[in-house]
Amino acid sequence: MNRRSGLLGWFDTIRYKEIYRQAIGLILVAVCAWATLGGHDRVIAGFAIAVAGQLFRTFAAGTIFKNRKLASTGAYALVRHPLYLGNILILAGFALACGNLVVTVVIVLFFLVWYPAAIRYEDGKLERIFEDDWRNWSKGTNAVFPGKFSWKSLTDTSWSAHQSLIRNGELYITVYLAACAVWLWLRAHA
Repeated sequence: MNRRSGLLGWFDTIRYKEIYRQAIGLILVAVCAWATLGGHDRVIAGFAIAVAGQLFRTFAAGTIFKNRKLASTGAYALVRHPLYLGNILILAGFALACGNLVVTVVIVLFFLVWYPAAIRYEDGKLERIFEDDWRNWSKGTNAVFPGKFSWKSLTDTSWSAHQSLIRNGELYITVYLAACAVWLWLRAHA
């Protein structure tokens, strides 16, 4: 990958590091709670979408051992980047629940600016690490949105609660999301 310098290089550094994508996504969840508009009935539907996203993330995070073993079963049998799909569902759910069009536009722009480049970067890194194994698996697996669905391939994996909840931090993310959901609920019904 060609390294850019100056402000664009700094932007790339932030965009390609998972911790920054996570932080910005979590900040946007809080923005949804803060900017919630009352008087609409989409809060429960939004929360249902966000819960589905976090459950999917939690499932995927319990089957991945980053950069040590190619994850290609479970959630990774459906898409190459299930954590990104989970993030999209979480933020889409919070955006729907908050009912604020400006916040929704900011979230859409975040995904359009951040995720395509991050996916290219991650795919390149995984291809360098896992070579033909990655190439063979990725041929039939979409990046973020499933092209096929099979319960057997989804459940044909071993899941580790410790790996997901502690090592990959999903317990802490879940607690944060729950706190933001309570905040959003209270603001929507004030």
